[in-house]
Amino acid sequence: MSGILVDSDVLIDVLRRRKEDLVRNWVELATAGEPLFYSPVSLAEIRHGMREREREGIERLFAGMTCLPIDEEAGSLAGDYLRAFHASHSMALGDALIAATASVHRLALWTQNHKHFPMKDVRFFEPTEQPDL
Repeated sequence: MSGILVDSDVLIDVLRRRKEDLVRNWVELATAGEPLFYSPVSLAEIRHGMREREREGIERLFAGMTCLPIDEEAGSLAGDYLRAFHASHSMALGDALIAATASVHRLALWTQNHKHFPMKDVRFFEPTEQPDL
């Protein structure tokens, strides 16, 4: 599968338009038709911190992407990540599930927090990269 799995931190900054370069990269990817995916973990994290006035914008943002389910393979890999990195990197369950989803589906992970993802099999999307169209 080709495309990009977008981490919660990127989605939050897109929603709140915090970083001009990040938002510009988001628009370029969406306009170019690059497949963008999200984890249900990100949806839960964003809805948890959502203000009611943000609901419509959040729903529009997620409607333009595809949610990838967390299946047995991703759950198993996330458990392996937690076993390997929880103590040394304080890895959280949500990050482990997001990383495992990216790995299982062979997607680049777009995150601003590379240190949260120390595993070697996760490939990162760097906004300066040009997507393969």
